[in-house]
Amino acid sequence: MRILAVETSTLAGGAALLDGDRLVGEYVLNIRATHSERLMAAVDHLLHLSGWELGQLEGLAVAIGPGSFTGLRIGISAVKGLALGLGIPVAAVPTLDALAATLPFAAHPVCPVLDAKKGEVYASLYHWSGDAMSRDWEYLAVAPEALCDRLRGPVIFVGDAVETLGGLLRARLGDNARFAPAGRRQPSPGCVGALGHALLLAGQTVDASALTPLYLRPSEAELKRRRAPLVS
Repeated sequence: MRILAVETSTLAGGAALLDGDRLVGEYVLNIRATHSERLMAAVDHLLHLSGWELGQLEGLAVAIGPGSFTGLRIGISAVKGLALGLGIPVAAVPTLDALAATLPFAAHPVCPVLDAKKGEVYASLYHWSGDAMSRDWEYLAVAPEALCDRLRGPVIFVGDAVETLGGLLRARLGDNARFAPAGRRQPSPGCVGALGHALLLAGQTVDASALTPLYLRPSEAELKRRRAPLVS
């Protein structure tokens, strides 16, 4: 099965092509430019270099969040359009699941942490079980201090919040705070594709019209609408 995977949950994102469980190509860029400026160009570039045609794709996988509200909308909108235009199935992959999957065979629990702004992080906890990562917690939007209070024993952290919260995590958890190498902390379109491939094979797909982001909390625009006074 030829799959296009899209990851736009954070600043670091891009696309990947997979042929079954084989990663054919992956494009990742970690810069302050919106995904709308680079996503479809990355897809075109990957298709060209692989020698694939857009019409040869048989499935799509997309990271649905939590993460950047704008980034998720861009990635999901692009995948919706492709799915409807090509008539192919879509696998919706939670971003934290894909982040944890970047560290297979980890000896300690893995905790992805993404900057959620407003003094919070998006997080969950995973452990390696059999041949995949198993999630132990619900998906959280939580203060870093509250996250630390939930953790016991050595934990490996991945995600973009590691850079800003490393000092706090070390102060609260001591030697139990372990950090993935910098090159393995960011979301991977290839991991989104690998998890998406398993979902597609299992028939666990999402109708393109029903594909929505996993936000965990309302956007700032939604909060402003809720606070706005009613006009009679």
